[in-house]
Amino acid sequence: MTDLLYSETEDDLRAAVRSLVAARGDHAALAARAEAGSPLDPQLWTSLAAEMGAAGLLVPEKLGGQGASHREAAVVLEELGRGVVAAPYLTSSVVATEVLLALDTGTEAVAELLRELAEGRRTAVVVVPLSTAPDGPLPDGAGRITGVADAASADVLLVLRADGLYAVEAARAVVEPLTPFDLTRPLAAVTAPDGGTLLADAPKGEAAVRRGLLAGAGLLASEQLGLAEWCLEETVRYTKERHQFNRPVGSFQALKHRMAQLWLEVVSARAAARAAADALATGSPEAPLSVALAQAYCSGVAVHAAEECVQLHGGIGMTWEHPAHLYLKRAKADEIALGTPGRHKEALAGIVDLQAP
Repeated sequence: MTDLLYSETEDDLRAAVRSLVAARGDHAALAARAEAGSPLDPQLWTSLAAEMGAAGLLVPEKLGGQGASHREAAVVLEELGRGVVAAPYLTSSVVATEVLLALDTGTEAVAELLRELAEGRRTAVVVVPLSTAPDGPLPDGAGRITGVADAASADVLLVLRADGLYAVEAARAVVEPLTPFDLTRPLAAVTAPDGGTLLADAPKGEAAVRRGLLAGAGLLASEQLGLAEWCLEETVRYTKERHQFNRPVGSFQALKHRMAQLWLEVVSARAAARAAADALATGSPEAPLSVALAQAYCSGVAVHAAEECVQLHGGIGMTWEHPAHLYLKRAKADEIALGTPGRHKEALAGIVDLQAP
């Protein structure tokens, strides 16, 4: 039977990442950097990706990585979601890395790029809009593509064209920063030049990109889980301390019911996210089903948790100084990232042959 409980190794990894985020992931500093247009903390990313080795979790040891699995990467994303950290982990260490792993890793260009990503020396992004679903239409990389996440800080662009998948140095491309709803995950419009290093022909390149998007959608559920957990825990803590009518507001039955309902949703989201991560880690043929289910459910839970966090904090939850708005914006942006819940419900219905009325 599948064991979705966290292993001792995963718990140790969680503790290490949480300690790092607690030490460097200051919400006020993040908000200030995000408002200035540069949310990424380079020192935090170096510590996470290179010193801790989290960037190479999905990469085999022979290619310079940790030889771990999607379960461990999911734990990292949970903690990054809890801290609403601005880092290219999802786009580079998961999606782009998974795309490269789907190619011929015996090829020097692919192997070398994987080593660089695993060691945290460089980052890469796939030039597709963040909203692209795993089974959705893929853009032709020959034109201007908008909504590409983390492109402004990437070193390498993975561009899918009609004749194949190319690695293009980001310095050669035109990258126009956009103003996203979620300031902690920068978006850009990318116009990649002709040429680059050919990594695979068109059919293999498209299959690799879809594999990367599937892994990204599955592990995004873990980020949404971590976000929802923080919102619930912070709301419970605050309502225990905030007093009205000479008693904690959390003692009022109506608020207890709302938080109890949210707790049930978070627990269910944890099961869905863990199932998706485990299916990806084991190469299960049911991975597309588990990913579609996780995204269809976890997206809504993250948004609901963030909305409740804002509302139950009252006036302070509406301010820029409180981090609740960062979580709400990330939750809303994640809701349409790598496919909307509706898109994943349609995919799920098709997989289980559940026809619409």
